[in-house]
Amino acid sequence: MQKIFIDGQAGTTGLRIWERLNARRDVTLITLPEALRKDSAARKQAMREADAVILCLPDAAAREAAAWAGSDTVVIDASTAHRTEPGWAYGFPELGPEFYTRIQAGKRIAVPGCHAGGFVALARPLVQCGLLNGEAQLTCVSITGYTGGGKAMIAEYESPARQKNDALSAPRQYALGQTHKHLLEMARYAGLARPPLFCPILGDYPCGMEVTIPLHGTCGAAPRFAILDCYREFYANAAALRVAEPDAAPHSPNAYAGYDGMDITVEGNDDGRVLLIARFDNLGKGASGAAVQCLNIALGLNETEGLVLR
Repeated sequence: MQKIFIDGQAGTTGLRIWERLNARRDVTLITLPEALRKDSAARKQAMREADAVILCLPDAAAREAAAWAGSDTVVIDASTAHRTEPGWAYGFPELGPEFYTRIQAGKRIAVPGCHAGGFVALARPLVQCGLLNGEAQLTCVSITGYTGGGKAMIAEYESPARQKNDALSAPRQYALGQTHKHLLEMARYAGLARPPLFCPILGDYPCGMEVTIPLHGTCGAAPRFAILDCYREFYANAAALRVAEPDAAPHSPNAYAGYDGMDITVEGNDDGRVLLIARFDNLGKGASGAAVQCLNIALGLNETEGLVLR
């Protein structure tokens, strides 16, 4: 039985990963006492004993911890630190055989960012299919639940002292300076020459997100049916991503809370105005679920073992 150590298990992402793995009988978890949770020597020893390590740490701490792991240990990093680093596989196996193979054979795997995962899942197939020009300047609007901001933000939103009509009760745009840390990976893995104009929005609900790319004629938008056909072919064998039929019904970004997969679809009309939409859980396919999926592939296990899929 293969041993897993979650470094940063007490964080939001780490707790969800622990929940997914603790119920399984094909892996065993190495855990540290609370007093040693941040002790460097204890963490290094746990890494030496583990077949795989999942890092749920801030970027600087993740870089430090990754350097401690042996070359034969699988390291899966849920932070931003290594997503565009040479030698690290990008942990989105649905993007193509080359991505799956690098995860399967690699010892260093970076979990995609939540906003970035939805954007790349929507844009990359169209660039690959020739339906979207790689020089296009896209716009991305993404609304997410507050758990993506970590324990401090969760405490802020869930504080008993909150006023009913305070500023947190309305959706809040952020990263207005177009310097969001996901932008580099969004452009690179979508196959675009430049990052999108990005509008992330924080909502007053815990989990779930909806990423939307609006397309119009000036972006070279293809008809809706052609885009759907491209998606169906591109993701025909995807284990944790589903192409859903458009229905024009109102969308709720928290409809996928608690699940580890992603649904994408195409809405809009036939006059050249199209909406590409991805819905998933920011702690599922956007973080913890993606980490568990990558772990399964890297260890030669069933890819969807332990995942909660619709």
